[in-house]
Amino acid sequence: MPGSDKIKRCLKEGEHGERHKGLRKVSSNEEKVNEHVAKAIHNLKAMAVFKEQGFSDWSASAGFYSLYHLLLAILSKKGYESRNQSCTFALIEEMIGKGELAITQEDLKEIFDKEVTIDIEHSSKILDLREKYQYSTKTRLEKEEFDDLREKVKELFDLLRNQLENI
Repeated sequence: MPGSDKIKRCLKEGEHGERHKGLRKVSSNEEKVNEHVAKAIHNLKAMAVFKEQGFSDWSASAGFYSLYHLLLAILSKKGYESRNQSCTFALIEEMIGKGELAITQEDLKEIFDKEVTIDIEHSSKILDLREKYQYSTKTRLEKEEFDDLREKVKELFDLLRNQLENI
């Protein structure tokens, strides 16, 4: 069983019914894994569609959730269900630390970095971009910013898919 205090709290939160806000130990479910992968692919495709339709601000959210669903697929394959992003990241981080996953902490930090970003406006972290465009009034990513986001998401997407296939 995972050991950090954060994960223990997340597992405790996972005990509170179907609408829990934590982690829950479940049986590994290949169907659920495949559903998360399908959702990840769906969100990856949505990035380009949003841009083409003039809604590139939503591309940042689609990119983030594409990667997040691959992380949920990894957890599902390992026998966990998560309904909380910080719990998901904490468990993935612990699995990396224990050598259970071949991705690195640095790879994970490209998606989510628990260190607070002082200058979110100039951050290239995927979660920071999602938050920047979700909570600001900006409605468009600049071409270079979109291209960088797309490239980073695709690189991490391939890395996580490869990791998932090797579990």
